Amino acid sequence: MANVAVLGYGTVGSGVVEVLERNKAEIRKNAGEEISVKYILDLRDFPGDPFEDRVIHDFNRILEDDEIQVVCEVMGGVGAAYQFTKQCLMAGKSVCTSNKELVARHGTELLALAREKCCNYMFEASVGGGIPIIRNIHNSYTAEQIRAVTGILNGTTNYILSKMETEHADYTEALKQAQELGYAERSPEADVEGHDACRKAAILSALVTGREVDTERIYTEGISGVKPADFEFAAGNGMTIKLLAVCRILEDGKLSAMVAPFMLSGNHPLASVGDVFNGVLVSSNMLGDTMFYGRGAGKLPTASAVVADVVDCVQNRGRSVMAGWGCGKAEMADIEECERLFYVRTAANAFGTAAKAFGLNAEHIARQECLRDGEYGFITPVMKEKDFRGKCLELGDVILSRIRVM
Repeated sequence: MANVAVLGYGTVGSGVVEVLERNKAEIRKNAGEEISVKYILDLRDFPGDPFEDRVIHDFNRILEDDEIQVVCEVMGGVGAAYQFTKQCLMAGKSVCTSNKELVARHGTELLALAREKCCNYMFEASVGGGIPIIRNIHNSYTAEQIRAVTGILNGTTNYILSKMETEHADYTEALKQAQELGYAERSPEADVEGHDACRKAAILSALVTGREVDTERIYTEGISGVKPADFEFAAGNGMTIKLLAVCRILEDGKLSAMVAPFMLSGNHPLASVGDVFNGVLVSSNMLGDTMFYGRGAGKLPTASAVVADVVDCVQNRGRSVMAGWGCGKAEMADIEECERLFYVRTAANAFGTAAKAFGLNAEHIARQECLRDGEYGFITPVMKEKDFRGKCLELGDVILSRIRVM
């Protein structure tokens, strides 16, 4: 029998215990032995809970128990979670986590420590919830050169944008709905400003490049500036708007990484990913495009991914199989030099000025569209990020909205 400990008995932690209990027979068959929860660490007591007898408050009982082979860290944060994870790995105990902030910030160190101690640090649930994207990138693309990973990695923002599109709600109204349904926190900045997706983008970028990627070096922009008029233009042109994490290896080998709203064609594989679902598109040189789709969050989907890592750790007891990435820093491309199309929305009396500033020719002017309140939307010619930003600064308040186009 393999004994595990669960750090944190919140939403995901209770889900991990539930999955291990409900799917006990399948897990035993796949792991080759029974997996049992011996300890649940939490500051609280849970009177009446079926597993209340396993709840403890002293982490050292887990650390000093040689029967504990795998630890599930589902506490969140980078304080105690980091210290507990590091101590477990140093003791040769494998750790499975859903903590994307911890993986993004300290993954390099923790992966190296796991390799040194012949155990594993696994984090399938840190990106895409129940979608097996980490395991697939790690195991299924060993004969491929991955060119790009593009994903809808945050269910909260995808829900908000979906409501804005289908129900013509404004951002504030859609955010309120998300909060009422429990999809968004009372303080939703980590989601709506793109920070959560940025952490996940850093993890995916590190896996693809084999090098550490700092979140601070990933350009990040949220969705609070997206308006119903922008969806009106998108719909009129067979497009939609999604918050995307885009990680691309350029011809010179540098990494271009960004999190921002994008306007994309309705036939793009990610265009149909709605509501709280996540989608990840992996583009490689031989296989081409591969799409992964599923629930990117939630108690049981996330817990399922954690338990899959637990089974992997039990099957590979005493050896490190999670390669992860090395200690060197990935070489980042200058985002300012990247070229793309941009969508721009202006007031009616400013369209001529904006069109002239962006150098629109007759073809591009023909693509302008009159929106509500007499505003105009148009797509610019292909231009560098720095040139587009410069034009927007020159025009100032003339520009009401701007979104990148994929």
